[in-house]
Amino acid sequence: MNVGNWNYCKKIYIYDSTLRDGAQGEGISFTLSDKVNLTMRLDGLGIDYIEAGNPGSNPKDMEYFDKIRKVKLKNSRLVAFGSTRRANTRVYEDDNILSLLRAETPAIAIFGKSWDFHVNSIIRTTLDENLRMISETVGFMKEKGKEVIFDAEHFFDGYKSNPDYALQTLKAAQDAGADWLVLCDTNGGSFPWEIGDIVGRISRTREAPIGIHTHNDCGMAVANSIMAVQNGASQVQGTINGYGERCGNANLCTIIPNLQLKRKYCLIDDCKIKRLTQLSRFFSEVANISHNEYEPYVGNNAFAHKGGMHIDAVLKHPVSYEHIAPELVGNERRVLMSEVSGRSTILKKIQKYAPRLSKDSSEVKEIIDKLKKLEHEGYQFEGAESSFELLIKRSLGKDNEFFKVINFRVWCDDKGDESNSAGAVIKVEVMGVEEISTAEGNGPVNAIDKALRRALELFYPQLKGVRLTDYKVRVLDTAQTTAAKVRVHIESTDGEFIWGTVGVSTNIIEASCFALVDSIEYFLGEWEKREAKKYGNDNDAKNSGSSCRN
Repeated sequence: MNVGNWNYCKKIYIYDSTLRDGAQGEGISFTLSDKVNLTMRLDGLGIDYIEAGNPGSNPKDMEYFDKIRKVKLKNSRLVAFGSTRRANTRVYEDDNILSLLRAETPAIAIFGKSWDFHVNSIIRTTLDENLRMISETVGFMKEKGKEVIFDAEHFFDGYKSNPDYALQTLKAAQDAGADWLVLCDTNGGSFPWEIGDIVGRISRTREAPIGIHTHNDCGMAVANSIMAVQNGASQVQGTINGYGERCGNANLCTIIPNLQLKRKYCLIDDCKIKRLTQLSRFFSEVANISHNEYEPYVGNNAFAHKGGMHIDAVLKHPVSYEHIAPELVGNERRVLMSEVSGRSTILKKIQKYAPRLSKDSSEVKEIIDKLKKLEHEGYQFEGAESSFELLIKRSLGKDNEFFKVINFRVWCDDKGDESNSAGAVIKVEVMGVEEISTAEGNGPVNAIDKALRRALELFYPQLKGVRLTDYKVRVLDTAQTTAAKVRVHIESTDGEFIWGTVGVSTNIIEASCFALVDSIEYFLGEWEKREAKKYGNDNDAKNSGSSCRN
């Protein structure tokens, strides 16, 4: 950790709730295998607490706890989540409480009501009984040797409505031995100055350390979490990518670098924060949700530059348009290729493959002329930088021809059923060997994509991890109606990296095929480079394509 700042060595504990609270977001459903894999990823990042589920709510969560118990985590403490005992029930007879014990986690998160409105109108018990529910549940878990995190649900609404009672709920938990008092903005309706003021008051009067749990219903979750830390909170709860109910939870992918890189608190190891972008995208893949490319720090556009003046400045001095070095969070600078990029920008891209070339080189002029010609024909390389890189490599004779598409055919069936409504057959050549493959798909593009991959996976099994994440079609000249050119842009991923390619034709299937071919060729080239680096064989990778073909 960097020294010289007053926050140095002040530890802030990160509490991840993606597997429980995040899974409550619309469209998210983690399988048992997913939850185990995501747990390992969070542990690898160095997350302090992983709230893995509510064992009393569903059989899958209990099955998860049975399975994860056999896994030795290096950095994280597992947390089982559940409510206080029910009203007018003995704590040792409450099934939900007993299920928390069966999870056998070292830590337990207990949520209890801190808003008198919820006590009276939602769980419909007395204020005194609610205090007993909190006290007895926390005390019971402490007797069982558990670290207890008390989540004061709706604390800020409760404090603003009836501060005396909200404070009584914290006292009940603290007196019973709670290790953490977590203040929850459950409705997500509070503002940063409110959070800062209230957390500051609480942190000065409580013996137990304070945590913060915010939701994003006003778009304030990250700001509220940071204000809480600034005013004394030492635990921050949130989810990867901000997943969660309604508008989501506080986004840990923004909070972690904000607190660590900007405010110099200690959260995770500097070397581990470099995994943040990769982790964020991995979670998107597992959740089957399109990654937010505009997300701070970890989005694909977080360090993307398009305007020529901006690009010129950032290449001279990155701090001119980048608030941090993208490498600190495992991201990278992207220079978008377009008609406004400028000659120097294009030269920088070319020099990646031919460092000795200057702006006056004939090769550079040839590539720029090709770029202008293709853009005139309808190509657009903004968001399709991978196609532009392939253009450079092909022009310089530095591309490996991993395969060649000899021909293909696509047909559609009118069956009134979207599934398998189209078919495709494709012939490819790989290292002198021809392969013919057929496939059905829910449309002609899906069919040709499946057929192409099926043919190539025989030679390149690493393609099994590649899939399309986005597909866009733009008609370039509507005046030409059905004879108009179309531009197809596709985005692909292998679960860790994302890249974009483009194709243009009067035939939408042909344009799609161009983009698909570029996508696969680009991936194979990058995979080959990564494998060569892994084995310290960079030169071989540049001169031969054999390393990934065996």
